[in-house]
Amino acid sequence: MNSNLNVQGFFLIDVDVVALNNSGKSSKSNNDNVLETKSITKNGEKYTYVSGQALRFWWRNSLQKNYDWKLSPIMRDKKIAYTEANPIEYPDDDVFGYAKLDKNNLTRVSPLKNSALISVCPVRIARNNSVMARQNNDPVPYIKEEYSAIMKGMFSLDLNMLGTFSSYNRAGFQNLNVDNLDLKLNQYSEIEDPYISGEKLIQLPVKVRVKRATETIKALKNISGGAMQTCNMGDVTPKFIVLALAKTGNHPFSHIVSSYGDWNDRVKLNIEALKEVIEDYKDDFIGKIYIGKRTGFWDELNLQSKLGENNLFQIGPVNQIIDEYCEFISNQMESRQ
Repeated sequence: MNSNLNVQGFFLIDVDVVALNNSGKSSKSNNDNVLETKSITKNGEKYTYVSGQALRFWWRNSLQKNYDWKLSPIMRDKKIAYTEANPIEYPDDDVFGYAKLDKNNLTRVSPLKNSALISVCPVRIARNNSVMARQNNDPVPYIKEEYSAIMKGMFSLDLNMLGTFSSYNRAGFQNLNVDNLDLKLNQYSEIEDPYISGEKLIQLPVKVRVKRATETIKALKNISGGAMQTCNMGDVTPKFIVLALAKTGNHPFSHIVSSYGDWNDRVKLNIEALKEVIEDYKDDFIGKIYIGKRTGFWDELNLQSKLGENNLFQIGPVNQIIDEYCEFISNQMESRQ
């Protein structure tokens, strides 16, 4: 590739009466059986969140179940766990990164980076008095925390780094030990490292890299997960999504949504903030800004009228927009080969 290509994504999920990510037994209650959900305080208000690690776990599972990804096996050595560290055979090692600190010390920074999911508005967490009971047994009471929220998340995917690996023996840089891999000439090519003079990088064919990139993004259409799904099932697929292709890794969309005010659970899209971001970073974006919205969510928001009739935005239903965006980045990756 001749220039940097970075996927920049922002999305919202809308969930009711869920406990997507719990933090364990409460230390703030005299009751022995109180299970807390994860929350964080900002400006004196409480926000619920799902850890970035939990989101990545859902993401991996979606890729395995919906796109038949062969996941890298996990090995343990006392209290250390690591994967096979083979990004050629296992696409999740490629996309999600790894650290295998053995005699070879193979490491890879993840091309896919994501935030935690956090509620846009402050949340009043409810405590549900529940009971574990079966016939002819003494019931065991317990309390679980639940909430309803619109939650935001961000991610980026470095398309230059995807399917491209270093093998030179330098701390923090060695992704592969070539001697231990069955590398055939038609499986990869060698390219110059654009940042370290005289070093070579191993790169998979563009069709493989395109497949891994597009499937990673398309997995959001079917992503599922979260704690308490038996009795608190929630849909964690995006209800609103913004996708852009940029020349830099800087993520610009973090503050385009907000609440209407203190303790107001209504979420608004800040059109002026979105327009400002696009103007400020217009030299960094490649192509259109893709925006998807699910019918039934923000039905009062007419994106076409708010954003105006121009060629800057591609607007449509969430899944359609994801597919159109994936087709766009596929063309970009192939044309720059």
